[in-house]
Amino acid sequence: MLVDSPPEQRAETAPAPPTRRAMRALGLLVSLVILLLVALASIAIGAKELPLDQVWHGLFHDRGTYGDVVVDARLSRTVLGLLAGAALGLSGAVLQALTRNPLADPGLLGINAGASAAVVTAITYFGVSTLNGYVWFAFLGAAAVGALVWFLGGSRGATPVRLALAGTAISAALYGYVQAVMITDDAALNKLRFWTVGSLASASDSTILQVLPFLVAGTLLALGLARPLNAVAMGDDTARALGANLGRTRALAMLAATVLCGAATAACGPIAFVGLMVPHVVRSFTGPDLRWILPYATVLSPVLLLGADVVGRVVARPAELQVGIVTAIIGGPVFILLVRRRRTAQL
Repeated sequence: MLVDSPPEQRAETAPAPPTRRAMRALGLLVSLVILLLVALASIAIGAKELPLDQVWHGLFHDRGTYGDVVVDARLSRTVLGLLAGAALGLSGAVLQALTRNPLADPGLLGINAGASAAVVTAITYFGVSTLNGYVWFAFLGAAAVGALVWFLGGSRGATPVRLALAGTAISAALYGYVQAVMITDDAALNKLRFWTVGSLASASDSTILQVLPFLVAGTLLALGLARPLNAVAMGDDTARALGANLGRTRALAMLAATVLCGAATAACGPIAFVGLMVPHVVRSFTGPDLRWILPYATVLSPVLLLGADVVGRVVARPAELQVGIVTAIIGGPVFILLVRRRRTAQL
C-alpha cells in the first residue's frame, strides 16, 4: 500500500507555478551572464592588468605580443576554474541530497583525502614529479576511497549516516598518513605544498584535456539524477512509496560525486567550501527541487572559484594567494553563519 506523503513534502515536489518557474529561469540566465563577466575578469585581471582591447586581441587574433601570451596563460587557468568550480558545486549538491545534510561537502566522504594520499604516495614511492602524473594518481585515489566508503557504508543498504561515518573515519586516517609522509620527506613536502592548498596556477591544456572526459561524464550523470534524488532527499519510506530505487540512486550519486570531485581535486588540489557554500545558498532561493539546484550550482560555483582566484591575484601583488586559501578565508565565516542560522531556525 502506498504511503501518502505529508502535505509539506507534497508541496516540495509539486510543480512550481509558471511565474516562479519563469523567475527561476530568468535567475539562471542572469547567473550565466555573471559567470561570463567573472570569466572575462579572470582573463583581464592579475599581477598585470590588461586593457579589454588586448584581452579581445589575445582571444580572437594571432598570438605574439606580450598581452597575447598573458591571455593565453590566463585562458587555461580560467577554463580549469570553470570546470573545477562546476564539478565541486555539482558534487556538493549531490552529496547534500544523498546524505540529507545541507552542510555536507565533497570532503565528507573522504574523496579529497583519497586524492591527497595518492599524490603523496606517487611522489614519495614512485618518483612522480609532474602535474600530469599527479592527475592520474589523485583521480585513482579519490575513486578508490569513494568505492571503499560505499562498501563500508553498506553498499546497496547504505544509509546517509553510515556513509558520513565511513567517510569521516577514512579521511582522518588518510590525512594522518599524508602528514606523516610530508613531515619525514622534504621532497614530498616541497612538491605538495602548493597542490595541497588548492591552486589554479599550474593549469595547462594537457591537464584540462586529461580531466575533461571525467568532468563531462560526471556532470551528465549528476544532472540526470535530479528526479530520483528529489525522492531520496525526502526519506527512505517516501522514496520507496514514490517508486525510487534507493540502492541504484545512491550508487549512481556516489559515482557521480566521486568522479566530479576526484577529477577537480586531481587537477587543482583539494579546494574547500565551494561544494558546501554554493548549493546551500542556491537552495535558499530555488527551494529543495534538485532540478533547479543542480543547474544553479553548476553555474554559480565557478563564479565563486574564479572570483576567489582573481581576489588572490590582486591582494598579494606581485605574488598571489592560492585560491584554496581564499575560499577557506571566505568559507569559514560563511559556514559559521550558515550553522547559526540553521540552529536559529530549529529553535
